Amino acid sequence: MLSTVSFERIDLVMSTVTIVFAVLQLLSGLALTVIVLMQSGKSAGLSGAISGGAETFLSKGKAKTLDAKLAKATKWFALAFVLLTLILNLVG
Repeated sequence: MLSTVSFERIDLVMSTVTIVFAVLQLLSGLALTVIVLMQSGKSAGLSGAISGGAETFLSKGKAKTLDAKLAKATKWFALAFVLLTLILNLVG
């Protein structure tokens, strides 16, 4: 049988893990906000996305632009934020 001391140690470890994941989630949320705000606005709106989106998507130099790098970083930070949210929900 486990003593109460081991249960207290488990609670301490779990709370430490929860704090670490919460800090990581906070940092990823802040980074995601900053990255989204740094992206340039698309003035064409929905009509530009439908009609002219294929031209910019298929261009060879798009992967090297700052907007493309920011869009890629947005996807990764959003994925990290969602995963950290799910982990915090399961741990907490």
